[in-house]
Amino acid sequence: MRIVKQAQKLPVVLTQQEATRLMAAAPGPKFRAIFGVAYGAGLRVSEVAHLKVCDIDSGRMLLRVEQGKGRKDRNAMLSPRLLQLLREWWVIQRPTTWLFPGRDPIQPVSPRHIYRVVADTAAAVGIEKRVGPHTLRHSFATHLLEQGVDIRVIQVMIGHTKLDTTARYAHVASRVLRDVASPLDQLTLTPDPRMPPSP
Repeated sequence: MRIVKQAQKLPVVLTQQEATRLMAAAPGPKFRAIFGVAYGAGLRVSEVAHLKVCDIDSGRMLLRVEQGKGRKDRNAMLSPRLLQLLREWWVIQRPTTWLFPGRDPIQPVSPRHIYRVVADTAAAVGIEKRVGPHTLRHSFATHLLEQGVDIRVIQVMIGHTKLDTTARYAHVASRVLRDVASPLDQLTLTPDPRMPPSP
């Protein structure tokens, strides 16, 4: 029996300018905070949706992710700017259980609803790439890599089991690719006197 491997596509990544436009256009404090968690902490959309108020550890500047992919708990980073966005949202809504309640406050916001709002916002600000919540996660990892953060640290931060999965971001990290010197550039090329001059 032959096993056919699925084609591996490179992740879609926003530039920092596109990420800025998307964040600025988020429809209200709730979705600005949701976008902030996806881009500022690199969480999957289901992890964003299922965050609870008690998962914010401002003392240690961490977000607790319970039962993420593979049913594993982990900690994600909580930056000062992200904490500010979460506090702005909390002051307005004062959620008690789910950090981002759905229309029925007993339930969390649905991942599908988050996806629709991200896609609609990206289209509204003229981003022509196919953008969803996972694009923000991909952008988080890629931008960290471009800042020089060790790929193994990024692997832990985004909860990848295999380093190979995280290594995909090296293929789209333009600054990393730009900073690598081509072996061609290391050669000292002098014109061959036997060659005729260029026309």
